[in-house]
Amino acid sequence: MKARLAVFGLSALAVLLLSSCSDSKPEAGTSPSTPASSTPPPSSAPIPTASTPTLTALPTPSKPWPTPTVTGAPENDAPLADRITFAIAKQAQIAAGKAAATTVKCPGIDKVETAGKHELTCTVTYAGKPYTGTLTVDAKQYTASYKFTSESVAIVRAKVVDAVQRTVTDAAKVTCTMDDVAVVKTSDAGIACDVTTTANAVQPYKAQVSGNGQVLVAKA
Repeated sequence: MKARLAVFGLSALAVLLLSSCSDSKPEAGTSPSTPASSTPPPSSAPIPTASTPTLTALPTPSKPWPTPTVTGAPENDAPLADRITFAIAKQAQIAAGKAAATTVKCPGIDKVETAGKHELTCTVTYAGKPYTGTLTVDAKQYTASYKFTSESVAIVRAKVVDAVQRTVTDAAKVTCTMDDVAVVKTSDAGIACDVTTTANAVQPYKAQVSGNGQVLVAKA
C-alpha cells in the first residue's frame, strides 16, 4: 500500500510541473516573429539600351586617280596596224585605271594602209577580260586617221571605289558588286555599290562608267 502511494505521489508531481510550464505567459515587450519575405524590393535602376557605334570615315582622296604608265609603244615608222593596235590597247588601260597585259586583235588590219575607208571588228582583252568594238580607218596616200568605238569598257574595282569615296564624304566602308577587273556596258544601269556611313547606316549607290573610263556616282 505504501509503495502505491509513493508512485501516485510522483505522478501527481509530474503533472503539476507540466501544467506550470504550459500556463506561462510571454514576457512583456516581445511579439511573435514573422517569417522574412522572399520577394526582393522593386529596382529603380534604368534599363540599359544598345548604342549605335560611330564608325571612322574613310579618307577622301586628295588627288585625281593616277593615269597609268603604258609601255611598249612602237616606233613612229612602224606599220600602221601596229601603231593603231597599240593606241587602242593604251586607251583601254587608261580607261581601266591600271596598266595590265592588253591585246588587240582586228582581223584584216594588215590591209588598212590601202587608201580608202576600212571598218573592222576588234577584240580587246584587258587583264584576261575580253570585249569587242569597231575600228574605222580612213587611209589616204600619206596619212591615215582612225576611230575605235565600243559599247563596253574594262575597269578595275579600286578605281570605282575611289570614285564612290570622292562622292560620299562620310563613307566608312564601300562595297561594290564586281570583280577586281570587270567589263561593263556603258549603257547599263551602273555598278551597284553599298556605302556604310559613319553613322553605321547602309546606303545604295550606282557607279556609271563611260567609254573613256570616267566614273559617275549617284544614289540608287
